[in-house]
Amino acid sequence: MFDDIRPYRDDEVVTVIRKLINDQGLLSSIASFKMPRLYKLLPVICRSMVKWTLKLRVSKFHNIEDIQREVAKYLHHLVQKSTDGFTFHGLEKIDTSKPMLFISNHRDIVLDVALINWALYNSGINTVEAAVGDNLLHQPWVADLMRINKSFIVKRSEESKRAMLNASKQLSAYIHHTVYERQQNIWIAQREGRAKDGIDKTNSALISMLLLNKDKQTPLADYLSEINIVPVSISYEFDPCDRDKAIELAEREATGCYKKKENEDLNSITQGLMGKKGRVHVEFCHTIQGDYADSKAVAKAIDKEIISNYKLYDSNLTAYAQLHQQDDIKQSVMNQLNSRMSDLTEQQQHWLLTMYANPVRAKQAVD
Repeated sequence: MFDDIRPYRDDEVVTVIRKLINDQGLLSSIASFKMPRLYKLLPVICRSMVKWTLKLRVSKFHNIEDIQREVAKYLHHLVQKSTDGFTFHGLEKIDTSKPMLFISNHRDIVLDVALINWALYNSGINTVEAAVGDNLLHQPWVADLMRINKSFIVKRSEESKRAMLNASKQLSAYIHHTVYERQQNIWIAQREGRAKDGIDKTNSALISMLLLNKDKQTPLADYLSEINIVPVSISYEFDPCDRDKAIELAEREATGCYKKKENEDLNSITQGLMGKKGRVHVEFCHTIQGDYADSKAVAKAIDKEIISNYKLYDSNLTAYAQLHQQDDIKQSVMNQLNSRMSDLTEQQQHWLLTMYANPVRAKQAVD
């Protein structure tokens, strides 16, 4: 029932790894990233070098846990190298013995869930199965890489309304089955696509999808208890992709549309992972419990938790002060923001400041 979307299992790991090692697309992608100049001259040799290195590194992977441990080592290195400090809080206010459906704001394609997992891993809590849209899986090897590391697929590319409805029903059933029956934590973003403008708002259609699996006799409060939604608020002091987001937002405003460049998602993933982020905080919020009128009310409750628990940094407050021409601008922080806006047009600069300022506005509206 779920074989086309579920993560790979332990008994599939070795076969999938063998397949990945021989995938020319993956080998070319790694080679062109690791040694771009040499790859242009000697692509075949570079792919052979990558393949040989991969064989050595993945020979120790026999199950999902082996892969998770390796990812944890990488995350530790990543947090040390690309942040000025990573903190998390809030696990003490929820029942972590019960499997959870984490719904977080969405700022980075990969890093959001990676940092949630890092917090869980360091707290001795089972890491999540993560939702990934098939719009990101342009190559089969990308899907294999995701699914071998506890990711499941969200079908967003179905062409007919009937196919989309069937995909949504399958996804709803999978999430309920995974959390309630398999007792496995899950993560999904509060909306499709990153909040490039800094406005964290849960799409009520996501909640409607989650409720598709609920039968009419089951009260909404009971079903919410079964899937156990825990909102998570992720706050980045600086966004490594802020310039690119500002350029896109300005173009959308000017022309009404924006066309992605080739490999843009892959470049955003790389920049988000490797780029400097300043301080980062993850706050686990109160569980969504009780009776709600409908999916919109549930979405609103999630928004309140995420926005209330969002950690404002000086980058947010300074951008807000600059846009509103206030006097309490922290000049050292404004200098950092100015350096990030170098060579941007006036409109692009406005959007970059706006994406940092919007969380301040959101908090004011909640308070």
